[in-house]
Amino acid sequence: MPDFERFRVLLEEERTRKLALLPALREDISSANAARQDSNVDDEHDPEGSTIAFELSQASALLKQSSAGLDQVDAALARIAAGTYGTCAVCGDPIAEGRLEARPSTPFCILHAAAGRQGR
Repeated sequence: MPDFERFRVLLEEERTRKLALLPALREDISSANAARQDSNVDDEHDPEGSTIAFELSQASALLKQSSAGLDQVDAALARIAAGTYGTCAVCGDPIAEGRLEARPSTPFCILHAAAGRQGR
């Protein structure tokens, strides 16, 4: 049987890291937007490196990914509180401890992981 307290601590630490990252990503997006508005540079054809549009797109994608990860961590913590952590949300079988080690926030056993990512 998995050590749920250890997984709770791991999830809380991950939650703290994600919460600390979100403001930095939002600041990157704000800075990229400000640079785009305050500049008349044709950054799409700038041979000196990445464009402002690329930086904005990258920061936006990271923000979305981090927010989704935070939601997954919060859901896992809620499952711990409800006593359902470590049980597959699809079939109800126990999730292998090795899978929980690799992905502590997963609600799915390995058999249902692909279906869960696809929203089935």
